[in-house]
Amino acid sequence: MTGLDEHGQKIQQKSEEAGITPQEYVDSMAVGVKELWKLLDISYDKFIRTTDNYHEKVVADVFEKLLAQGDIYLGEYSGWYSVSDEEFFTESQLEEVFRDEDGKVIGGIAPSGHEVEWVSEESYFLRLSNYADRLVDFFHAHPDFIQPDGRMNEIIKNFIEPGLEDLAVSRTSFTWGVKVPSNPKHVVYVWIDALLNYATALGYGQDDHANFDKFWNGTVFHMVGKDILRFHSIYWPIMLMMLDLKMPERLIAHGWFVMKDGKMSKSKGNVVYPEMLVERYGLDPLRYYLMRSLPVGSDGTFTPEDYVGRINYELANDLGNLLNRTVAMINKYFGGEIPAYVENVTDFDADLAAVVADNLAQYHKHMNAVDYPRALEAVWTIISRTNKYIDETTPWILAKDDTKRDQLAAVMAHLAASLRVVAHLIQPFMMTTSNAIMEQLGLAGQFDLESLEFAGLPTGIKVIAKGTPIFPRLDMDEEIAYIKEQMGNSSAMAQEEEKEWDPTAVELKNEKKAIKFDDFDKVEIRVAEVKEVSKVKGSDKLLKFRLDAGDGEDRQILSGIAKFYPSEQDLVGKKLQIVANLKPRKMMGLVSQGMILSAEHADGKLTVLTVDSSVPNGSRIG
Repeated sequence: MTGLDEHGQKIQQKSEEAGITPQEYVDSMAVGVKELWKLLDISYDKFIRTTDNYHEKVVADVFEKLLAQGDIYLGEYSGWYSVSDEEFFTESQLEEVFRDEDGKVIGGIAPSGHEVEWVSEESYFLRLSNYADRLVDFFHAHPDFIQPDGRMNEIIKNFIEPGLEDLAVSRTSFTWGVKVPSNPKHVVYVWIDALLNYATALGYGQDDHANFDKFWNGTVFHMVGKDILRFHSIYWPIMLMMLDLKMPERLIAHGWFVMKDGKMSKSKGNVVYPEMLVERYGLDPLRYYLMRSLPVGSDGTFTPEDYVGRINYELANDLGNLLNRTVAMINKYFGGEIPAYVENVTDFDADLAAVVADNLAQYHKHMNAVDYPRALEAVWTIISRTNKYIDETTPWILAKDDTKRDQLAAVMAHLAASLRVVAHLIQPFMMTTSNAIMEQLGLAGQFDLESLEFAGLPTGIKVIAKGTPIFPRLDMDEEIAYIKEQMGNSSAMAQEEEKEWDPTAVELKNEKKAIKFDDFDKVEIRVAEVKEVSKVKGSDKLLKFRLDAGDGEDRQILSGIAKFYPSEQDLVGKKLQIVANLKPRKMMGLVSQGMILSAEHADGKLTVLTVDSSVPNGSRIG
């Protein structure tokens, strides 16, 4: 089951920027996602979209149900709001808190480095606080519920023990979403709307709920991105408690694929598109790489060298070579027919069988724990041991001695038996490769994972006359250069719009809503010269400026830019741009009489805006 979360303010804004309706916008997104799943050969039983009518109806019904039973209530949302981040923060989430002389919190700095202000609006709330103790009890009773280990304590320490606050679950600032039936000016917020899709897709709250009854009460593992673990480990379990629904057995947080220099970004020229990798190298290498290279609970780093290296060393050398050698030797020494399996003929048979049996058990253990990298590691342990078995038994030498024909036959049977096990185990990851191995062994379509055992090789089977390499070796230097070139093209694509400029054809897109000129005219931006600057005692973020704004009196402004100017005295004498007519406010017991304007770099660094030294202090900008 898969799908899309299609409601919310960002969707509404994106559609407005594109000049289409929100529904048209999400329709186009759904097409792209389905095409990607098809490319990656990922099938699904249900593709849910949160704009589906049945889902929206259940969301509305659940909201009213929780409202009626007192788990949702109407109140006023008050919190510290960062205009730049467009996000609310609790006091405990702020990087730094400002207090007045009486100790009252009057402001602070968001994790991004931007200042916050106090904002209040009407909102419905989910009464999380009533369920905090029950949730902690559940965690303690199910210590393996959140994986990887350690994440549960992190959730408890960081979010529950400080005091679990009720969650705002409606918005009035946008309209694209499920409206609250009893109060339509409110739209249901994402953490009720989107989370419920797991249940509604199976039929929860609908006339036909047979699939929900069947699968929800089975064994359920829930895998989510590490960035949304908090929502799925706190909000979702509490919602299930409120609705008296069964919890999943396991909640697993996976990491991200990143680059050496951080996240993928077109501007950095380091974006890797799966379509390119599939077209160049085939689907199975990509599926293998994704499943083998991302450790559970942590990030994986993609490099062209690692990608090409895994194809060459693990797929072509380890697996592909093993298959090629085995099929060729069976054809050469036994006319293409796999000899009957007999145990313990050579000195190395028992150890190979034991390694296969042990790693077959490890494979099932790791698959059941949704630890795919370690499951594949177990498979490659079998492959490595089987390759070593060839070197130990030296079949090319055995073939020269007719008295050792039984040993040679046993070696061929053991090799085929091992490859048969490998083909079964890689099937969920590399279906085409798995089928190709079974076909070359003369066992096409004969899969039976549940009763799979090393000694279960059928008799009288003929391998194909000549096997085709399933993974041809790649030229490392050439392919690494190719991938890097394609990554660079992503940067070029981002700059493709650099054509002859026609300002009349430009539709301006701004982060904030458009304002009238009269509104802008109320803001007084002036040039001010820095006379003195110093760090604020007790604060790592704030600098205190004494400025000459040309009005006959120096003014004091506090600015949260200290970490960007470790040598703050370099700012003395600079002419900055300030908002001069902001109402004074106190921070850390000091008055701030305006705002210094800064520009934000892509990495979050702030740089103050300056003007030429010849511009007189107090000159108005605008």
